[in-house]
Amino acid sequence: MELKPRLKTAQLWYLSMGFLGIQGGFALQNGNASRILQNLGADLHQLSWFWLVAPITGLLVQPIIGHYSDKTWGKWGRRKPYFFVGALLAALGLLLLPNANEIVADGGYTLLFAGIFLAFMDASFNVAMEPFRALVGDMLPKSQTTKGFAIQTVLIGIGAVIGSWLPTFLNKVLDISNVAAAGSVPDNVKYSFYFGAILLLITILITLFKTKEYSPKEMESFGNMEGAIKSEVWFKDILKDFGNMPVRMKRLGLVQFFSWFGLFTMWVYTTSAVATHHYGASPTDTHSALFNNAGDWVGILFGVYNGVSAIYALFIHKFVKRTSRKFVHIFSLVCGGIGLISIKFIMDPTMLIIPMIGVGFAWGSILSIPYTLLADKLPAAKMGVFMGIFNFFIVIPQIINGIIGGKIVQNVFNNYAINYVMLGGVFFLLAALATLRIKEPLFNENLD
Repeated sequence: MELKPRLKTAQLWYLSMGFLGIQGGFALQNGNASRILQNLGADLHQLSWFWLVAPITGLLVQPIIGHYSDKTWGKWGRRKPYFFVGALLAALGLLLLPNANEIVADGGYTLLFAGIFLAFMDASFNVAMEPFRALVGDMLPKSQTTKGFAIQTVLIGIGAVIGSWLPTFLNKVLDISNVAAAGSVPDNVKYSFYFGAILLLITILITLFKTKEYSPKEMESFGNMEGAIKSEVWFKDILKDFGNMPVRMKRLGLVQFFSWFGLFTMWVYTTSAVATHHYGASPTDTHSALFNNAGDWVGILFGVYNGVSAIYALFIHKFVKRTSRKFVHIFSLVCGGIGLISIKFIMDPTMLIIPMIGVGFAWGSILSIPYTLLADKLPAAKMGVFMGIFNFFIVIPQIINGIIGGKIVQNVFNNYAINYVMLGGVFFLLAALATLRIKEPLFNENLD
């Protein structure tokens, strides 16, 4: 059996460049979807129901895409056709969502179509995203997986900073309005989504033309690829693979469950939490300049944690070498948990940058370490489908949170979301505890 050749540093960057655009669009969605829905008339307790479309589409789409990308080979390669088509559709979704009120003539159906556009956009991101994860696993030897996923995290962070800061940049620097009439989306948000669509397509094309996937014969020489191209009944096969997932994957699944429960809480409710707790807005205020200023500032804060994650990712492989992947992930999740919890106790909105640093450590690790811990335990022939199944542990906690979160905020916290954001921090700490169950040393891990 041959060893996979090590890739040059430039090749590692080209390999994941498309993720910059994907995450730029994803950051626009995470930072502005709640705001857009509230601009269009959604109540606070309804937000989590709209956000359910994202994890549900991920639950359905990613294992199927992973399965078929494992068994696809053609002129354009094994993974590239999927993330290219996904990017095209996601770019279309970025154009549709902020214009839902103008596309739908009958205002009574605006929120319904906004939910449909959100589902379409998120499903498209999912089509593009998981083949990218599998592509890194396909192309890199074990000795480069931590660095490869770290570079991917850097690009994710850069894209997310761009997506998160665009609305504020357009408003403060280019003087594009951040206020709109009731039932409409501000222009600075709309134009940000248009720019995100362009960025997504450009970066995807860079990966498409600068990365050459290994042929089936080459992949077979690196390990057992039997059945990788052979067509099978996908549903039966996915169920079989789900039942046979490695022990490492099950234990990492619990870590992911707690991590993504906390992330979903932060993404859905931070705008309302900051608007009410730090800016003094009413929970029913979804259109005033005060609310939209809070929304713009949350975009800056989200950009901060994404920027921190990008910088952190540059050094995370060195941190891992001095300790272990397990130690780094525990440390990072604890920093994120403390950060989210502290948001309630820091009353100056400007100072909320400090807890976002801790959240950035957690996000940087969540995007890379679980995948490096998983990739070297997966059979090469089923890298895509197992990466898709691994996504179950990301989307299921979001679905549960989406079902119960709105009711908890409404009935327990009287529509003030700050305490629920704190609860997200507690789930980060639970994820850190669950990481202790991963059978890897806390120090002196052998990564050769």
